[in-house]
Amino acid sequence: MARIVKEQEYAVKRNAILDVAQRLVYTKGYEQMTIQDMLDDLQISKGAFYHYFDSKQAVLEALVERMGEEVVQLLLPIVHDPVFGALEKLRRFFPTLAQWKTVRRDFILALMHILYADENALFRQKARTLAVKRVTPLMTTVIRQGIQEGVLTTSYPDQVGEVILSLVLDLGDTIAWLLLSREPRRDDDVRRVESTVAAYTDALERALGAPTGSLPLVDAQTLQEWFVSPGDNT
Repeated sequence: MARIVKEQEYAVKRNAILDVAQRLVYTKGYEQMTIQDMLDDLQISKGAFYHYFDSKQAVLEALVERMGEEVVQLLLPIVHDPVFGALEKLRRFFPTLAQWKTVRRDFILALMHILYADENALFRQKARTLAVKRVTPLMTTVIRQGIQEGVLTTSYPDQVGEVILSLVLDLGDTIAWLLLSREPRRDDDVRRVESTVAAYTDALERALGAPTGSLPLVDAQTLQEWFVSPGDNT
C-alpha cells in the first residue's frame, strides 16, 4: 500500500512539472524557457527537479509522450464502441484527432517550431515512431471490423493500419511546414491545404478499399481555424 501511495505521489509531482513546462513553452517559448523558470514557478529545488528529469530535453520528450497517451485515451472509446460500425468509427477517428489539436492550437504551434527545427530531426522521428506504435493497434482493430462488415476490402489488415497512420502523419508534416513557412495574409493557403487533404483522403480510402468520399480527414472549418487568423479578415 505504501508503495502504491509513493508511486501516485511521484506521478502527481512529475505531472506538475510537465504542466508548468507546457505553459512556459506556450507563454515563453521552449528555447527561452529554462529549468530555473520551472523551479521558480514550482518553488522546488534543482535536486527535486532532477529526481524526475535529467534535462530540459527530457521534459520535452515527456510532454510529447504524455500527449500521445492523451490521444490514445481519446480514441479508445471510439474504437471499442459497441454500436458504431467501422466506417462511422473511422469518420470519428480522424476528425477527433484534428479537433483535439485545434483545441490546443497555440501550444501545438509552439511545439511545431521546436519539433521541426533542424537540430530536432532525430527527436521528431522518435515522436513519429512512438505515435505509430501507440495508434496502429487501434487502427488495426477498426480495419478488421470493417473487413468483417464488408465495408473495407483491404487484403492486408495487419499492415495497412501502419500505412494509413503513416499517411496521416505525412499529411500532418505537410500542414505543419505550410503553417511554419506561410507569409501573412496568403490567400491561397487554405485552398492549397484543402487540395492536399483531398489527395491524402483519396489515398487513404483507396488503401482501405473504402467508398469514395466516405472518410473525411479534416473538415473545412477546422482548416480555417488553423490557417485564417482573426486579423486576416480585417
